[in-house]
Amino acid sequence: MKTIGAERQQTTKGWVILGVDTHLDLHVGVALDHLGRRLGELSVPTTAKGYYDLLRWAEGFGPVGCAGIEGTSSYGAGLARHLGAKGIEVLEVERPERRRRGSRRNLKKSDPADAEAAARAVLAGEASGVPKSADGQVEMIRTLRSARRSAIKARTQAANQLQSLRLTAPEELRHRLRGLSTKELVRVAARFRLGDAPRDVPAATRFALRSVAHRYEALSEEIAELEAHLDGLVAQAAPELLSLPGIGTDNAATLLIVALRTTPGGWGAKPPSPVCAGSLPSRPPPARW
Repeated sequence: MKTIGAERQQTTKGWVILGVDTHLDLHVGVALDHLGRRLGELSVPTTAKGYYDLLRWAEGFGPVGCAGIEGTSSYGAGLARHLGAKGIEVLEVERPERRRRGSRRNLKKSDPADAEAAARAVLAGEASGVPKSADGQVEMIRTLRSARRSAIKARTQAANQLQSLRLTAPEELRHRLRGLSTKELVRVAARFRLGDAPRDVPAATRFALRSVAHRYEALSEEIAELEAHLDGLVAQAAPELLSLPGIGTDNAATLLIVALRTTPGGWGAKPPSPVCAGSLPSRPPPARW
């Protein structure tokens, strides 16, 4: 854990705003006071203890009113969940290269600068994205649907490999398998009886066909299990959506994942506080001497 900002002055007249630049193994946070003055910088590992240390450090300056986090659906997902569970309002902040495409192409990326920019985006009211909930039914649906999509892709690859093996098989074996559909080919190849080890090309081809057929069957069972879980979850989350003509489980799941956005508190959560709504100044006031 790396801390920058030796003088820690307690902020008692307003909220503390936390901005975080997220990465795979390390997060960089910058704290601002309610006037936009920089209070300090902290780097923490992406672990439960790191999230705890970051929040405790920020609260050392005063009550944390809001946090602007980059990548709340990827690298920042764990931190967003942790802060939300502690009652801290979290807003999604677009990464600089997306927010100002091309303006920093020739500049070296600065994590502390991006973290500070995230906090200032909150103060300026530019961080309007509310993170998708990552602890409810929609997150469960998203996770299972991702696994199902991967399994379907792998099964398609297995089917293509079966067709390729049949095409290049020795003539006698190819003639036997000619005209079979993919499911029929899987059923026949999965029942091939083989010896301990293949000793020639026909035996090796049969061995390969059986191996890929078994893989296809295992993936089909996996897909069926995932679809059963998805059917139940989607029916619980959006029964009215499933009742619409032409809307099945996969369509409903896609709509839920893309469209459903909730605060960490779920449906009916309170509106953003003035801090998160951007009603405070984003820059420190000019000095008056």
